[in-house]
Amino acid sequence: MTRTSPARIALYVISALVLVYLILPVLIIAPISFSSARFLTFPPPSFSLRWYQQYFSSTAWMQATQVTLTVAFLTVLIATPCGVAAAYAISQSKLRIMRLIHMALLLPLVVPIIITAVGIFFVYAKVGLVATMPGLVLANMMLGLPYVVISVLAGLQSFDPAQEMVARSLGMNRLRSFFAVTLPQIKSSVVAGGIFAFISAMDETIVALFISGGQYQPLTKRMFTALRDEIDPTIAAISTLMTAGSFMLVLVATARQKGSA
Repeated sequence: MTRTSPARIALYVISALVLVYLILPVLIIAPISFSSARFLTFPPPSFSLRWYQQYFSSTAWMQATQVTLTVAFLTVLIATPCGVAAAYAISQSKLRIMRLIHMALLLPLVVPIIITAVGIFFVYAKVGLVATMPGLVLANMMLGLPYVVISVLAGLQSFDPAQEMVARSLGMNRLRSFFAVTLPQIKSSVVAGGIFAFISAMDETIVALFISGGQYQPLTKRMFTALRDEIDPTIAAISTLMTAGSFMLVLVATARQKGSA
């Protein structure tokens, strides 16, 4: 019988503790969302769906939800083709400048989000995009683009470019050969990148605090305002729904990437 080394056991224990630490907030927020109490109380004295009913019956929350979903869908529609084009150009080109472009596209993942938010706010203030739907979409597109680029580049690394060259040698131009040969084989990576861009737009808070306002306030900003003004379990219900939705989308994206491997 194979014995497990102490180092491996320690690794398992540390990994388990990290996982518990990461999911502990969810294990607390989810029960609170079903609480019948007027305020955030854990453990709940009894269970009720009143806070979910209040969320779905609230005009303000529904408007914020509509703004969030609209921004997320438009972000995917813009970021996905741009990210695919950028990833394809980076993978095909041997120019040194492409490395710089690649690094520039990934900067939103490296630069602290508060610095990015302040920079976007000052630019938007000069061009009149603060508290507008195009401003929210463009900002989230910039933040979601790196996820599409990374995912599509990973898919292109497992793709044999000789297949596209064969199609071009038979008379197809580059664009047609890409859509006919390359895109069908990397579509799982494209879908995964789009899903992660969608999740990024759904969950973004810091940038939204700076550039959203008026009728164009996403859920994350309205939740932050509600936490500042009045804390009630409706926020826990919304958080549970958003966490569950993000988790399901991550599972879909992971399954798509494994299917393309």
